Amino acid sequence: MPTQPPKSSDLGIPVLLGIPFDAHSSYLRGPALAPPLIREALHCDASNSWTETGVHLGVPGTFADAGDLTLTEDLSAFEVIEKRVGELLDKGQRVVSLGGDHSITYPIVRAFGKRFPGLTIVHFDAHPDLYDEFEGNRYSHACPFARIMEEACAKRLIQLGIRTMNQHQREQAARFGVEVVEMRNLPAVERLNLNVPVYISFDVDVLDPAFAPGVSHREPGGMSVREAIAHLHAITDTIVGADLVEYNPRQDVSQLTATVCGKLLKEILGKMIAR
Repeated sequence: MPTQPPKSSDLGIPVLLGIPFDAHSSYLRGPALAPPLIREALHCDASNSWTETGVHLGVPGTFADAGDLTLTEDLSAFEVIEKRVGELLDKGQRVVSLGGDHSITYPIVRAFGKRFPGLTIVHFDAHPDLYDEFEGNRYSHACPFARIMEEACAKRLIQLGIRTMNQHQREQAARFGVEVVEMRNLPAVERLNLNVPVYISFDVDVLDPAFAPGVSHREPGGMSVREAIAHLHAITDTIVGADLVEYNPRQDVSQLTATVCGKLLKEILGKMIAR
């Protein structure tokens, strides 16, 4: 395990991993259908393969794809996710997971936390996902960051775009020392000048529904795509991994959200490779 923040030269290329799992969604099912549609959008000929940071993703070997996991709908799925992510990390690859509901971030970050001491999570979301339990489920997609922080899988959690805080989640944020930047207080690019290994967890519903209607929990008043990209680009130091979650194709309109996911994935990969 590394004892210092990793350098880009120490890490391999990013690798995509589809995680088609939405058994812990509390409202609507559908995010399990997302991984192949996000890939399709990434490779769509409607755009080119250059990122805004000047990386050409079309060059062979720039990134890899490990395919999709085959998962059951019980908690054994979390064991499979953590094991597979760990295997890829042990090969030096930087895993970019395509979800799936947000519950998958817990087993993913368990794998990262064991290998990257001092990990900082930059979390984009309308919701803080800090419930101790939700509707009797401690592994709900409303709870992953409570599990992550109580197990000390990450040293620091920065949340951006939050606009649904209630009293319980404010108490949880205080308990775990979470740095919550609510939507009304953005921009917060200065918070992203980091000198640690960084993991990005991007919930698509951080975006305003005008830009991303294809989510289960539409929350008006969110980020524009440009605001989200500006904050992604502002992250300094090495991004060791990421996830893109909560895209629900059943709620999408004219593949708009899929296209946005493809763009976000492109910029996340570009930022990882450019570093």
